[in-house]
Amino acid sequence: MTTIINQSELIKKVNKLKASGTVDLSTEEDLSLAIMNLVSLEEHFFFTAQKTNKPTYLDLLSQTREIRKSLLARMVPQNEGETWCIAKHLLAATMRLMEVGTKLHSDGKTDEAKLMFDRAYEVYSLFWALRLKLIDLSGVKKVGVQQLNIHDAGKTAIPWSKEDIVSKLVDCCNE
Repeated sequence: MTTIINQSELIKKVNKLKASGTVDLSTEEDLSLAIMNLVSLEEHFFFTAQKTNKPTYLDLLSQTREIRKSLLARMVPQNEGETWCIAKHLLAATMRLMEVGTKLHSDGKTDEAKLMFDRAYEVYSLFWALRLKLIDLSGVKKVGVQQLNIHDAGKTAIPWSKEDIVSKLVDCCNE
């Protein structure tokens, strides 16, 4: 079960971190934005490699990934369960939501843009709650390699058919 501390506990924890000098939140924020952009670069190198059929873009993807991994390790040095991947995906989702919001805003769809920006900030806040250990994710369990989610009992090494993928996706969307 996820536990989120109350506002006064949050303020105490952040002030303690600031006073200890162990975390420079301004630098950490810049670093988190850099990691977001590196994840986006990885995506762009992948799609460019596929669209151009030039494997050199995959080499650039690998180089970019190594840089991103080292910077993320600085921000999430100790991970339990899947906190490393959670942090990466929270940052990636934040970046994408910001980009969608920016596109909507430039198209004059300000209400939709605001919703995307609000969601981006919400996801980014989750990243910081995780980064500063303000939420407890000790109950998060790693999903097996052949499983789509924790409810997926299929642990076979046989590749999925299109039908398997659809049935598993339909199952995992049952929220």
